[in-house]
Amino acid sequence: MSKRAQRVVLVAGMAVAAMFVAGGIGLFKAVGTGDGNGTGGSAQAASDQAARAAAAAAQPLVPGAPLAQQIQSLQLRLKAFPKDQRSWADLGLAYVQQARVTADPAFYPKAQGVLQRSLRLQPTGNLDADTGMAALAAARHDFSGALSWGQKGEVVDPGNANIHAITGDALVELGRYPEAFGEFQKAVDLKPDLATYSRGSYALELQGDGADARRAMELALSAAASAADQAWADNQLGELAFNRGDVAGARRSYLLATRTDPTFVPPFAGLAKVEAAEGKITDAIRDYASVVQRYPLPEYVIALHDLYQVDGQASQAARELGLLRVEEQLFRSNGVDMDLEIAQYNADHGLDLADGLAAAQAEWGRRQAINVADALAWELYANGRAAEALPYANRALALGTRNALFFFHRGMIEGALGQTPAARADLRTALSINPSFSVLWSKTAADTLAALGGKA
Repeated sequence: MSKRAQRVVLVAGMAVAAMFVAGGIGLFKAVGTGDGNGTGGSAQAASDQAARAAAAAAQPLVPGAPLAQQIQSLQLRLKAFPKDQRSWADLGLAYVQQARVTADPAFYPKAQGVLQRSLRLQPTGNLDADTGMAALAAARHDFSGALSWGQKGEVVDPGNANIHAITGDALVELGRYPEAFGEFQKAVDLKPDLATYSRGSYALELQGDGADARRAMELALSAAASAADQAWADNQLGELAFNRGDVAGARRSYLLATRTDPTFVPPFAGLAKVEAAEGKITDAIRDYASVVQRYPLPEYVIALHDLYQVDGQASQAARELGLLRVEEQLFRSNGVDMDLEIAQYNADHGLDLADGLAAAQAEWGRRQAINVADALAWELYANGRAAEALPYANRALALGTRNALFFFHRGMIEGALGQTPAARADLRTALSINPSFSVLWSKTAADTLAALGGKA
C-alpha cells in the first residue's frame, strides 16, 4: 500500500445533512427567495414516485429490517418483471441507502449497475433513475456529477421539490451558495416538510444564524412522520446545540433521539461526544467503542482513535488506526473520492503532510466550498506555509459561519504570522462559540490564547 493509500478518512456520504424554512423565518441572507412557481413536467404517478425516492435519498436511514426487506422485495419483483425501469431505479437508490446505513461502500457499484440498467430501459425522462444517480454521485463525493443528474431531473419535473433539494445539496458542496440557496428556496416553497425544513436549517447555520437554524430544525421535527424521522431531527438539534457550546441542550436532544428510536446510532455517538466535552474520557471511550461496534462509521472510529490518543492508550489508538486504513481502501476501491478527508486527517495528525496538501489542493481544484477552503488552509499551515494559508482561512469564514474549528484554524495561522491581535480575537471567538469544540484542539486553543496574552 502506498503512503497515500494508508491515510485514514471519514466515511463517504451526503455531506449536506439538511437545510430550510418557509413562512416566518427569513431563509437566506445572501440571496433572494425563489418565486415558488414550479410546474410539473411529468405524469403525477412518476412525480410522486420520484418525490418519495428523493426524500429518502436526502434523509438518513436507520439500519434494520425495513430497508433489507425493501431490497429483497424489489429483487423478487425484478425477477418477474425485468423491464420495470422504475423498480430498477428504486433498487439502485435502496443500495445507496444501504451503503450509508451500514458504512459499506461495496453497495455503490451495485447501485450503479442497477441504475444504469434502469436508464438503458428508459434513457430520457427517467426521474427515478436521475434521482438515484444524483444520490450515488454525491455519496461518492462526485458533486459535479450529482449536480448534473439533479439538473436532468429538474428538466423532467421542475415542480418536484425533492429534486431541487438534491440539486441544492450538490451546489452547496461545490461552493456555489447563492445558486444552492435558490434551489432550497424553491424546494421549501413547493413542499415544506422534514427534508426541506432541515435544509433550511443548514443553510441558515452556514450563514451564522444559529437561532433561526434551530427554529427551522424544530419545524422539521414537527413535520416528522415516524419515530425514525423524529429521532433524526432530534439528533440534528443535538448537533446544533453542541456546535454552539450548549452541551446540556445537546445531551437532552441526543437522549430524546435514543429513546424515540434506539436503533438509530448517531445520537449515541452524540452522547459520547458530550461525555468527552465534559472531561469524562473513560465514559466517552466506552460509549464510542459501543457505537463503533454497532456502526463502524469512520467518523466514529476517528473519534475513538483520538480519545485513545489523548488518554495515552497508544496500542488501542493504533488498533483503531488500522481499522481506518482498511476502511479507506474499501471506500477508494468502490469509487469514493477521499481527498478532502485525507487532507483533514493528515493535517490534524501530522502524517505525510505533502500528500495531505496535494489532496487538499486537488479538492480545491474541483470545488470551492468553505470546508474545502478550511482544509486547504490547515494543510498549508501544517506544511509551514502560513502566509499562503491565510486567504483560504478567510474564505472559509466568508459566509459568516460560526464554526469554532474554522476560527481556531485561522487564529493559529494568524499567530504564526505574528498577527497577534487578530489571532487572539479568533481564538477567543472559537472558545466562546464552543469551549469543547475538539478533543484534539480545544486545550491548544486555550493555551495558545493565554500565551498570546489573551483570555477566553
